[in-house]
Amino acid sequence: MTHPFTKLTTTASSKPPPPLMTFTFLLILCIIGFYTLHHPYPSPATPPLRNPQTALHFQKTFLSLSSNYTVSSYLRDLTHHPHLAGTEPSLDTVRYVQSHFEQLKFNTHTVEYKALLSYPVHASVSAHFSNGTTVELSLTEKGISQNAILDVVQPYHAYSPSGSAYGKVVFVNYGREEDYRALEAAGVNVSGCVVMARKGSVLSRSGVIFLAEAKGAIGVLLYAEWDRLRGGGVERGTVMRGVGDPLSPGWAGVEGGESLDLEDSEVSKRFPKIPSLPLSFENAQIILGSLWGGFVTQFLNDLGRVNGGRVGPGPTMVNLTFQGKKKVATIHNVFAVIRGLEEPNRYVLLGNHRDAWTYGAIDPNSGTAALLDIARRYALLMRLGWSPRRTIIFCSWDAEEFGMIGSTEWVEENLVNLGAKAVAYLNVDCAVQGPGFFAGATPQLDDILIEVTKMVKDPESESGTLYDQWSAPNRIFNIQRLGGVDSDFASFVQHAGVPSVDMYYGKDFPVYHTALDTYTWIVGHADPLFHRHVAG
Repeated sequence: MTHPFTKLTTTASSKPPPPLMTFTFLLILCIIGFYTLHHPYPSPATPPLRNPQTALHFQKTFLSLSSNYTVSSYLRDLTHHPHLAGTEPSLDTVRYVQSHFEQLKFNTHTVEYKALLSYPVHASVSAHFSNGTTVELSLTEKGISQNAILDVVQPYHAYSPSGSAYGKVVFVNYGREEDYRALEAAGVNVSGCVVMARKGSVLSRSGVIFLAEAKGAIGVLLYAEWDRLRGGGVERGTVMRGVGDPLSPGWAGVEGGESLDLEDSEVSKRFPKIPSLPLSFENAQIILGSLWGGFVTQFLNDLGRVNGGRVGPGPTMVNLTFQGKKKVATIHNVFAVIRGLEEPNRYVLLGNHRDAWTYGAIDPNSGTAALLDIARRYALLMRLGWSPRRTIIFCSWDAEEFGMIGSTEWVEENLVNLGAKAVAYLNVDCAVQGPGFFAGATPQLDDILIEVTKMVKDPESESGTLYDQWSAPNRIFNIQRLGGVDSDFASFVQHAGVPSVDMYYGKDFPVYHTALDTYTWIVGHADPLFHRHVAG
């Protein structure tokens, strides 16, 4: 396997794509500019010119090269078909990104890892009502074509154990400790029951399932509250604890390297012991509307509109069945390197994951399209004589959706190098989801982030900067801390200690992890004219 830090002196070939740039990555470019923009140099023997006017010219040049046509064309290519990690269609996106970098004549290479992934074989949910009727709930998503149904992986929870659960249903709200305390106060016991929870912002999917397991539940049905906006979408996702390949916890899953057995306690403790499945909002309401039993005042806002706040148990019974397979698959990270002129052994990294549960137009390819355009624009600057002061590494991660596996394995393999040489890691997952700017960072990068937002025109208004919108009196000016494990910055921050930024435009989007996360949805809802993708 080729080590990513050993190829900084080699070159490759390339093609220039049409012009583009997403809004969020425009900010990233500005930040990268702070770290890396340099002046032109006439020859290797001549010291770089120290001309502030020239530096300003290059900054303006690469900010002026954006185009909504190009960002939309990249995005359309990347979302032509679903590309779940570890599957054959995902290799098309590997080749697409790699070819793009090579055609720009960047030092390009791919790093492969073996990792344990999880796929569905069969899933079903049936509801058995007190009047003797039974309804088989369709897990097929509405609003997509028959071809899409065949192409897209069925809704499931990765790493859920195979098995069946048959029991009365209890609604547990968000599935938090305080929700179980409220149920207990109302005399409701979930032991031996199938619990139904709605996904919130406090607990992850795995957090909901592991806590339900600890409370004695035999199965979990999980739905997204905002699903009523989706027209039948179902949110897929992982329920594994932690990040990285579970068979190589703490070290990289390289070819020929050590790996644990699936039965090893260090591996098995990362997976829940009870089966779970995602449901559409519509199907969840069918079950919730049939519950009697306990009454929980705190849940009235959630259940009042459905059945007067009754949470069960039952009398409705549910039969939940899931059969899955865990298999070791090859995943592919793709890298492109621009060698720094003065400090080649100091790295600024830009990263975005490439894999998706379905088509992944917003998550993650709004960010991937931006990453490709960043590379294109840097290549154009280099033809004009520009060179970065420090080495820039473009990172296209695989298997993020299964638990940040691609980025974690690479960080584990290169931990010493990153700890000593990485200046910053700049992450974008879902670059454009809707209106409003949101950012997280480690404290070292706060000031830079603020300064950058003062330089960028707010795409939501006729005048003013992003900073003006972000810091307006009726808005919250808040740089979040990167303490979670919900994107590829996790290993850089928490394992390697690399200063990091994570940015996105739009807080949430209703087609998250569904088969409706398509290019068509972006054009129709998230950013019809791509004005959020292109700044000012």
